Amino acid sequence: MGRSYLGEFEELVLLAVTVIATGAYGVAIAEELRQRANRTISLSAVHIALYRLEEKGYVTSEMGGATLSRGGRRKRLFTVTAAGRQILAEIQQVRSQFWNEIIVIPQP
Repeated sequence: MGRSYLGEFEELVLLAVTVIATGAYGVAIAEELRQRANRTISLSAVHIALYRLEEKGYVTSEMGGATLSRGGRRKRLFTVTAAGRQILAEIQQVRSQFWNEIIVIPQP
């Protein structure tokens, strides 16, 4: 079986989960994307991407503890897997190869 395709938004979500490291959940991921990528994303889009990443084996999830601030509801916390880290390394390598071939022309 070949490697799963990873779209740009899935890549950004996977990067956000990796950066957050612990306690990565929907709202925190959406906020991370807003801050770093200057993108406002709906929470449902983040959750859809997370579930796709989980199906592909790039993240795992578990339910966190209930909190009073969430009315006793629990958060689903996401963690990057070894396969997720591997796909990010592969993507970075491909992108770096392209960037290394670009000749930057100084602006006058």
